[in-house]
Amino acid sequence: MAVLILKAQTMKLRLILLLIILLSSAKIAQCQRIKDIADIQGIRGNPLTGIGLVVGLAGTGDASLPSQQMLSNILKNSGQVLSPTDFTGGNVALVAVTAELGPFARVGSEITATVSSMGDAKSLQGGRLLPTLLKGLDGEGLLDGQVYAIAQGGVSIAGWTASGDKASITKNHQAAGEAIAIVEKEEIANFIEYVADQRFITLNLRNVDFSTAEQISRTINQIYPNSAAAIDAGTIRVRIPDEISQKNIAGFIDNITKPQVNVDVPAVVVVNERTGTIVVGENVCISSVAISQGSLTIKIRERDEVSQPTTPFTENATTEITQATDISVIEKEGYLIPIPRTVTVAELANTLNAIGASPTDLIAIFHALKRSGALQAKLEIM
Repeated sequence: MAVLILKAQTMKLRLILLLIILLSSAKIAQCQRIKDIADIQGIRGNPLTGIGLVVGLAGTGDASLPSQQMLSNILKNSGQVLSPTDFTGGNVALVAVTAELGPFARVGSEITATVSSMGDAKSLQGGRLLPTLLKGLDGEGLLDGQVYAIAQGGVSIAGWTASGDKASITKNHQAAGEAIAIVEKEEIANFIEYVADQRFITLNLRNVDFSTAEQISRTINQIYPNSAAAIDAGTIRVRIPDEISQKNIAGFIDNITKPQVNVDVPAVVVVNERTGTIVVGENVCISSVAISQGSLTIKIRERDEVSQPTTPFTENATTEITQATDISVIEKEGYLIPIPRTVTVAELANTLNAIGASPTDLIAIFHALKRSGALQAKLEIM
């Protein structure tokens, strides 16, 4: 037992040291690579979708008419004319197949497709997806009629099901899985814009901010002078110099997205009242203020009592079990805690934790600070 306790304490100490190292690293790492905070406009995936049929299920498939009808149609294309009512085994399942065609996926390459049951199938375990045509979408969200990939093969559900006569056990979701799709048509991304014999690339910030956009523009101009300009808080336009040939554009993009810049994070406090989660940004500060925190605790306990007659010769007296309720009310004292102007998250957290506030209390405190004008940050409620 002593050895187990010592091992547990050692593991706990290692976790604490790891947390300290991570926090220290977070304070030191002030920069982010441009490629990690911005996307190149025009480079994106395209959604694909199709309706397919999974066969080979051990009685865990659909019992609905649509899956039987689809199997009948497939056999009809093979020259076999059968009625949907001829299939009653529950070994097939009607599924929706979705995938994402990457911006640089080539013909013959493999992509992953998600296979999801559309009926009342209990499990896709052990099933195989028949060849399914995956089509793209147009600008209105309708199928464009072009086949970009074909999905088929075994369905992997990353789980299992075991059952007996009286009980069963299941790991992970059984009505959805993954299959392999082969690309049949390319949709190469067009990320270079041509304007008056000039070539441009547009960078879109994932978190818009004027300061960050301006820093990215300055950093790129240090490498390629007079080539970048911050259009707005989320857009940086970069002109490709004339000396950069078409075959060297990949290297040019690598050069302008590899440098690191200081990311300016706005002062924001995000509150999720349902879960009691509070996230405080690095630049959040509060003006001088005093906070009083008090709470009322009410404890209610139900207990059973035995009523036993004690008077001798009591006629028709029986022992009964009655219920009693104990109610206690505890009101904690409120303390007026002065808080100086805070400039770091750590100081803010230490000050609020000093009054022993729970997550619910902290949410109420942030609401009050915002209303009083002392919270110098944006308060977002989820």
